[in-house]
Amino acid sequence: MSCVVVVKKGGLKSLAQGHPWVYAQSVARVEGRARPGEVVRLVDAEDRFLAWAWFNPQSYIRARLLERREEVEPDLAWLERRLAEAVERRRGLAESGHGAYRLVNAEADGLPGLIVDRYGPGLTLQALSAGAESVKHQVAGWLETGLAPEWIWERSDQEVRRLEGLEPATGPLLGRPPERLRVDEPGCAYWVEPAAGQKTGFFLDQRENRRLVAGMAAGRDMLDCFCYSGGFALRGLLAGAARATLVDSSAQALALAQENLALNGVRERAQLVRANVFNQLRAYRDEGRRFGLIVLDPPKLAPNRASLAKAARAYKDVNMMALRLLPLGGLLATFSCSAAMDRQSFWEVLTWAAEDAGARLQVLHQLSQPADHPALLGFAESQYLKGLVLRRL
Repeated sequence: MSCVVVVKKGGLKSLAQGHPWVYAQSVARVEGRARPGEVVRLVDAEDRFLAWAWFNPQSYIRARLLERREEVEPDLAWLERRLAEAVERRRGLAESGHGAYRLVNAEADGLPGLIVDRYGPGLTLQALSAGAESVKHQVAGWLETGLAPEWIWERSDQEVRRLEGLEPATGPLLGRPPERLRVDEPGCAYWVEPAAGQKTGFFLDQRENRRLVAGMAAGRDMLDCFCYSGGFALRGLLAGAARATLVDSSAQALALAQENLALNGVRERAQLVRANVFNQLRAYRDEGRRFGLIVLDPPKLAPNRASLAKAARAYKDVNMMALRLLPLGGLLATFSCSAAMDRQSFWEVLTWAAEDAGARLQVLHQLSQPADHPALLGFAESQYLKGLVLRRL
């Protein structure tokens, strides 16, 4: 018989509203023993069935929901159906000329902590929960049989694994990817590094936002901050930006950005600057520089709620400094990928930044992640990417 986890009354409301996690303080008791990543039965105090879940006694997130139908106990056949459903939802991307996109998006696809990304002929896999870790080889086997990739590379190297009692893990699950791989999107191409680059090799979740921002770049002098491999600047230059300055603290990122610019024939209109973005923005202020379009896409500054106050100050400061470089009519595309910072908090931070910069701003666009990175209603943490395009009045 499966281990039974009894959920306290205080933890039932969020589950009913669609949240897929049960935290440690919401567990009344555990009947039986379950290893990390094992399937358990969730019930309320009256022994009424709630869901099947992956359990981890070592994590603050004790249980991650898998299936709310009592008669459908998760097994290998269930896992394969979930994978097939996730892949089918992305069929349109596969048929539209996109060489890189997300195939499985963790909780939002009903597979908590499991991420699978396609990069041309190969796949990357991240197992970020104990449950995903327990099935990753079965997942890789299904992907190999069902999608026939040339390689599958594990990128389970995120710090969040340590919160699950897991060590980081990278390496081959099938074959080996090239050190660098070209992937195409309609209208441009990129070099990506699936085995070593940031995230799983590229910022797939900014695909639609790069295209939208590029549509406003024509004739403007553009500043791309935290540029990584140059995605926003590249798209802007291809859409007619007069010039682009790319700033990042990583020499490796700038080298990749330079190759991407050259690959698309726009290198001569770009300047690459290796610097701390906060320091560089101050230097541009002191020089009296102005940019007609500024992109701020910083790394995750608030990895958890405990770091939110400090991160809010950093978000405020970097946006305030960017606004001081923006002329009247200039545009700021600004983002937060911190799940701990909700959309309302992000708006508040930008309001403080505008006040300190003495700027009046119009909101032109509210941005999020694309459809292959779906969010789950009732699970605010899954809507991690937030962005605004602002015009200075």
